[in-house]
Amino acid sequence: MNLRTVKDEKMALLCIDVGTTMVKAVIFDEEGHEVKIARQRTVVIRTLPGHSEQDMYAVWDAVVFAVQTAVHQFQDIISSVSITGQGDGCWLVDEEGKPTGPAVLWNDARAKSIVEEWDSGGLLEALYKINGNQAFPGTSSAILQWFHDNDQERLERSYKALYCTGWIYLRLTGQFSVDETDAASPYLDLEAGEYSTKIQELLNQNWVFRLLPKVKRDGSRVEPLLENVAAEMRLSPGIPVVLGPFDIPITAIGIGATEPNQACTILGTTLSTDIILDRFNPQSPVAGMTLPSGVPGTFTKSLAAMAGVEIVTWCMNLMNLTEPDELSIVANEADPGSKGLLFFPFMSPAGERAPFLDVQARGSLHGLTFEHGRPEIARAILEGMSYSIRHCLNFGSIKITELRLSGGGANSEFWCQLLADITEVPTMRSVDSELGAKGAFLVAQVELGRSLNMTQAVEKFVHVRDVFQPIPENVVKYQSFFSTYLALLERQREQWPILSAIEHQPIREGR
Repeated sequence: MNLRTVKDEKMALLCIDVGTTMVKAVIFDEEGHEVKIARQRTVVIRTLPGHSEQDMYAVWDAVVFAVQTAVHQFQDIISSVSITGQGDGCWLVDEEGKPTGPAVLWNDARAKSIVEEWDSGGLLEALYKINGNQAFPGTSSAILQWFHDNDQERLERSYKALYCTGWIYLRLTGQFSVDETDAASPYLDLEAGEYSTKIQELLNQNWVFRLLPKVKRDGSRVEPLLENVAAEMRLSPGIPVVLGPFDIPITAIGIGATEPNQACTILGTTLSTDIILDRFNPQSPVAGMTLPSGVPGTFTKSLAAMAGVEIVTWCMNLMNLTEPDELSIVANEADPGSKGLLFFPFMSPAGERAPFLDVQARGSLHGLTFEHGRPEIARAILEGMSYSIRHCLNFGSIKITELRLSGGGANSEFWCQLLADITEVPTMRSVDSELGAKGAFLVAQVELGRSLNMTQAVEKFVHVRDVFQPIPENVVKYQSFFSTYLALLERQREQWPILSAIEHQPIREGR
């Protein structure tokens, strides 16, 4: 059977998106409409300070359950499967494909001191010139170095260092593989498209090569579904399984940001702002990730903040709110600028990675007085997160013409309008609810020969639901507020080492 030319009289495609806290199984019909969606939560394990892990078998079980739920009583034949998921982190397996321990996630902070040492030695800039990616504690190179320094025994038991999508692809097809978007950070030579021995030498990690799986890219993403897995998932054995890019670049595809100077932001677990580029410039400012976009000839410049809508949840808990919409309703009671209150959204214990790298970054509220109440605090929270997004969009002085929005935060019309006012470009939302899965659908269309190229697939299957135009009077106000935000941010960065030192001082027991 030629997997790349499979055509069915009535095609239904199953797309699996394995997020950090939620697995989604989405069935699309042949017109690209979502016809059935199943979701299953997963658990992030934080047993030690700074650690963020997942039980790999538990994640797989969540995938199986979500798929079984989606296909239950579905009448049409599922002709193919396409997958995506969270990026970065490290998912170690042995030669039999069994986990050698829990997966270490992208937001894990255990390797923070390693990245600090690399930064002080000038390594991060040298690495960036090869692969266009700014290392941070959650990248596999930093995590693998931590294992090398602290848990040699686990490294010796491990055969390959996979990523989330690679783990699911292994379970589905039996193949040890990595998509090129995952491989790009941290070991890929971006221009050559191959693993870089120079990077391994710079990091003194010549021991790592044996752990790196085979890279799959356009034209080589497809393998048949294993028979035993097909039976478990109630699917047909041998149908093609497409390994898609990880969630950040594939969401840009799913929302239709595939041409140079288009941009999108995922208002999700991370605030990931992606700008589509037509080339990689090794001399560009050292920031974020430069990834193969999943569209030949273009790259995704991804500036993914460490904390996203988790900040919204944190604020809701403080204010005793139960629904995310409630925060927008409260924020809408305040005027633009929140009476001078500024919020810096650097809340992750691992620090920040976009639009700059600083493992000591900390969040804060500035300008508090007795005149500030819940409305001003709520609005300042959303404004601060939006200023961070604009800061990312300023990368490389690239002129952005539009900003497409996805993720749970995009359900807030208030936030969509706020982003239009602060970024000064129209913001828009898609008719689809699961943009990562939609991106997996579009990649499969091209990979299986059902569309000639991605441009054709996007034109046919991606539809805009609504557009939010910048309000001129708010744009003028936010130009001034954003300048103030940037000025105070530089002063704040001088204080973070002091705050970090206080945070890590030992607690003395009193008598």
